[in-house]
Amino acid sequence: MASIVTYKYIKQNPDIMEYIRRADKALEALGYTEHSFAHVERVAATSALILESLGFDERTVELARIASIMHDIGNVINRIDHAQSGAVMAFRLLDNLHMPASEICSIISAIGNHDEGTGQPLDPISAALIIGDKTDVRRSRVRNTDLLTFDIHDRVNYAVEVSKVYFNEKKTSIILDLQIDTEISSVLEYFEIFMNRMLLCRRASEFLGVQFEMIINGSKIL
Repeated sequence: MASIVTYKYIKQNPDIMEYIRRADKALEALGYTEHSFAHVERVAATSALILESLGFDERTVELARIASIMHDIGNVINRIDHAQSGAVMAFRLLDNLHMPASEICSIISAIGNHDEGTGQPLDPISAALIIGDKTDVRRSRVRNTDLLTFDIHDRVNYAVEVSKVYFNEKKTSIILDLQIDTEISSVLEYFEIFMNRMLLCRRASEFLGVQFEMIINGSKIL
């Protein structure tokens, strides 16, 4: 059964948009970096780029976009196990929109497996979401305006002046290319908090049949 549920439709759904907004407000109250529309739309764009570049069909790309924009709604319940609670929430929301079970399964599997603590790539959609989510590191995600009170997450994100995700010419590697101001945060600090995320990106890339590479300030790190 074909579905009328599209990425555009989801973005115009006031209930889903409210869950995204409130989930981000909850994280803001806890002192986390931005997880609102800028984040989820960037994740959607990156996951779509990955699957389109690898030749996946249009509907698979669309499902990855939908999973991406909804992936953090579980934070409205609690940061702990937010991937799993978000998957349950997404099931209810999408089932009420009469989306086919086969498509709901793909989306909730991706949402439930995007966190580096418990997640694993299970299919192309979950793999693309993992990479899109874990590579979104940038200065504009930092909410704290007082550099003197930055914690390590603030410093690392604020230090990233440019962040790009792209394929090499042969499309055999997904590359995360960062420009970091090392006077704000060292490369070592980046890996101190993001190592598990980068290893998950590597597993997700390998699931898609490509390599994961990382370039920082022009030097290949991974």
